[in-house]
Amino acid sequence: MTLVKLLTAKQDRRIVLAITWIFVLMNMIYADILNTLKPSYLEELAYVSTELSGEIVLLFAVLMELPIIMIPLSRFMDRKSNRVIHLVTVPLSILWVVVPSLVMPGTPMSYVFFASIEVLAMLFALYVAWTWPVEEPNKIL
Repeated sequence: MTLVKLLTAKQDRRIVLAITWIFVLMNMIYADILNTLKPSYLEELAYVSTELSGEIVLLFAVLMELPIIMIPLSRFMDRKSNRVIHLVTVPLSILWVVVPSLVMPGTPMSYVFFASIEVLAMLFALYVAWTWPVEEPNKIL
């Protein structure tokens, strides 16, 4: 039995999806916490705080809200809605995770490690949502 089948066998997919998004979010938070240990962190923070506009910070907040809102949405939306929202949210969230590591010089290996785990987990969530069988009971709560 494959790992994916093992993780989804006899499980309500809503629960699997919500837990996966919690896992993604925890990895994002911990990656950011570890990033503060970088020797150049304070200099980067000073630069960013003077160079980013309020609109860019708002865009970052919206992008960060996507994994957060996916926790309750995954849990309470029906099969069809979950499939659609995951098809939109996963690629946007993957870009949010990957692009900064490509454009920031000197991205720490710890960030690359966490980003890789986050991307794999989000792809897993997309797979779970996309392969959700029609005949599976439509349980809520």
